Amino acid sequence: MMPLTLANIGEENMIRRVGGKQEVKKHLEDLGFVAGSRVTVISMLGGNVIVNVKESRVAVSREMAQKIMV
Repeated sequence: MMPLTLANIGEENMIRRVGGKQEVKKHLEDLGFVAGSRVTVISMLGGNVIVNVKESRVAVSREMAQKIMV
């Protein structure tokens, strides 16, 4: 298991778990980051990580991406 920030660009990964405080976990789940779903890193620009998750393109901060384990 590794944080999403270490995933290779263009490679599909399965989300194993989402960490952080309850409100952070809820926010990430609302965006589609739930255990068992697939996520692909599109690019890393500045402090953001752009991913495809559940047929949507989403940008999350590097700090948030560290809490998503794949």
